[in-house]
Amino acid sequence: MEYGMIVLDLDGTLTNRNKEVTRRNYQALMEAQKRGKIVVLASGRPTPGVLPLAEYLKLEQYGGYILSFNGGVIMDCASKEVVFQKWLPKEINQTVIGLAEKERVDLLTYQDDFLITNHPDSPYVQLEARVSHLNVHKPEDLAAYVDFPVPKFLMAEEGGYLALVEGRVKAALGGNFSIYRSDPFFLEILPKGIDKAKCLEYLLNRISMKREQVIACGDGYNDRSMIQFAGLGVAMENAVLPLRKDADYITASNEEDGVALVVEKFLL
Repeated sequence: MEYGMIVLDLDGTLTNRNKEVTRRNYQALMEAQKRGKIVVLASGRPTPGVLPLAEYLKLEQYGGYILSFNGGVIMDCASKEVVFQKWLPKEINQTVIGLAEKERVDLLTYQDDFLITNHPDSPYVQLEARVSHLNVHKPEDLAAYVDFPVPKFLMAEEGGYLALVEGRVKAALGGNFSIYRSDPFFLEILPKGIDKAKCLEYLLNRISMKREQVIACGDGYNDRSMIQFAGLGVAMENAVLPLRKDADYITASNEEDGVALVVEKFLL
């Protein structure tokens, strides 16, 4: 079956260490879109953090999509319409904030164009703010301030410690949420059933496309579901080991135009 869509994680996949799309990646994706292929950017980033790349790749002109918040939101770039959205119920906020305090980890969430956090000077918070193009806000009382539904929470800390925290958070919250690490230092807490594969499945049903027509590329733990779901699951050379084992194909790293090599081989 001919592939008609490529779904791309951003950090560590489409972009290099400088968070830039290389010239070869850009040219390959532009040529694919000119031939009618759909480009989808699927990221844990909030929507404002994905939009600059979507605009650079002209997804509005060619009818591409953004899957942001690890699948919590789908935006149709052509119409700017949010066609799917699922956020955490605000009733869980106090529990998550309490867990972060107990575990002594940084906590982040999102409100409009702001990153809301308990530790604005944390290197992890600063990294997320830069990548997501958001301003940082520290409320005087985080628990009192966050009284609205949010797309997700991020717990952040050094990877070895956060691996221990992950098990305790899963035990505390039960099976009612999707909880996984997107990076060694980020633990994501999202609505149950929200991941990149579920979001992609919703999109494919909406546009009447089969999963066998989809190529998905990624490098991190949060990409595993879509790599397993897609007709062709591609791991970057720099991907975590579990993802490499899941993949149908391994391409070059994000520093060596790995995405362009996939596009040139399977779409052009």
